[in-house]
Amino acid sequence: MKYKFSATIHKEDDWYVSWCPELDVASQGKTVEEALENLREAVELYLEDEDVSIPQETTFLTTTFEVSYDKASHPVST
Repeated sequence: MKYKFSATIHKEDDWYVSWCPELDVASQGKTVEEALENLREAVELYLEDEDVSIPQETTFLTTTFEVSYDKASHPVST
């Protein structure tokens, strides 16, 4: 049986970190493709546990947004 899950990937230093929010499983790789493939393998291993509960069709949507922040207008108090 095939299941479809979401993946988010972000860069941390020299690594790409991948995360499946439905299962809270994460992995990493040196490239986006490697991070996604490693996440796929991690999820497959996670699903091998006989006590695991697979969520119903939940899809997380990821987007970007911008905010303005002027550090000078928010001085740090000491």
